[in-house]
Amino acid sequence: MSDKPAPSFLPDGWTGGAPDSDAFHTMAEAALATLPEVFRPHIQGVVIAIEEFADEATLASLDIEHPYDLTGLYEGRPLTERSIDQSGGMPDRVTLYRIPILVEWIEGRERLDWLIRHVLIHEIGHHFGFSDDDMHALEDMA
Repeated sequence: MSDKPAPSFLPDGWTGGAPDSDAFHTMAEAALATLPEVFRPHIQGVVIAIEEFADEATLASLDIEHPYDLTGLYEGRPLTERSIDQSGGMPDRVTLYRIPILVEWIEGRERLDWLIRHVLIHEIGHHFGFSDDDMHALEDMA
């Protein structure tokens, strides 16, 4: 179990059981609000989506065999790879896969809000072009 304090905002009516997609999205938005202020302007247009599982095409493109093995995905062009003359593209997107995260929550006995936060921050890190070490440091700051 985590010894981190409870977040200041949880979805109305959430009882601690497996949340639906709406409650999951609310927890993801609460996690985003914990990011340091310096990062917030740079994630304004990032779309947060909740899906049950990744589809077959996504899994195949990542060479992942089992849908339970993917908890989150960043789709977009990292800030480190952008140029000033690029415009008109689709917004960056972070997808959280609800069922795999719930399975990890059950198996790992971590608090669900912190697990969602962990996956979300990892995927947001890809938006910034961060390495895994950078993402761990970001998570420690949030």
